[in-house]
Amino acid sequence: MIEINSVTKTFDSVKALEDVTTSVGDGSIFGLIGSNGSGKSTLLRILAGIYRPDSGGVAYDGRGVYENYALKQNIVYLSDEQYFLPHATLSDMRKFYRGAYRTFDDSRYMKLCEMFGLDRDRKINTFSKGMQKQSSLLLGLSVHPRWLLCDETFDGIDPVMRVIVRRMIAEDVADSGMTAIVSTHNLRELEDLTDHICLLHRGRIILDRDLDDFKETIHKVQIVFSGDPADVTDSLDIVSHTAHGRMHTIVCRGREDEIDATLKNVDPVYFELMPLTLEEIFISEMEGLGYDAKAIIE
Repeated sequence: MIEINSVTKTFDSVKALEDVTTSVGDGSIFGLIGSNGSGKSTLLRILAGIYRPDSGGVAYDGRGVYENYALKQNIVYLSDEQYFLPHATLSDMRKFYRGAYRTFDDSRYMKLCEMFGLDRDRKINTFSKGMQKQSSLLLGLSVHPRWLLCDETFDGIDPVMRVIVRRMIAEDVADSGMTAIVSTHNLRELEDLTDHICLLHRGRIILDRDLDDFKETIHKVQIVFSGDPADVTDSLDIVSHTAHGRMHTIVCRGREDEIDATLKNVDPVYFELMPLTLEEIFISEMEGLGYDAKAIIE
């Protein structure tokens, strides 16, 4: 388990993180959300042991990460700002990673090079941004890390490859018990991927919950009423309510069985409980906390 306890980090007069506390369970995918400047990259660099927090600390299974070489053998950090050795090819970077990580897997490296269609002998600085992202990812996954830290890893990769990359990360988590922290400002990137969502805003955590908890407490209903809609809407904790003709779409809080029973009591012509997207869940939760979700993410 990764434990983040009261982490604060300041650069000159700018407080990048303030009293950040959360935990990341083993074998999970942890979604770290926030707009540019929210503190996501700073937190990931502290998690990678690059930055030392001003106060508080980070522990992996009870061990501090800063200047802990043995622990860092199990951590791969994929920065948003790609860095490769000057004029290096993928083959050159393979040698570098093999020297740094004892667990580097040559067979997986070759397989991923073929999958991504990357020329191992071409200088990486001639690659496109998306190809450089893929290069960083394939090198990192070839290590078989226990902990994978991804900072805007999907940015710049084409839509088809994004699906493949997300699937690869999910498979590694399922097959080897790897733990992944995925940072992004785009909620859609985390759809059907993460187990937990943590929102950073101006250096502080304002939302930190398991995705299953979200889904159990908020639901979307499509319904055609046989009578006055107020007969049922007054009995529901409604987040939003829209109507197109006789068809009403209601997002409301509560347990599924309770909502189902309330709707059946008014004998509707038709009703169906619908799945909510992660974005819909997030926006409703943020509005409940008094925040403009779109202003925070976009």
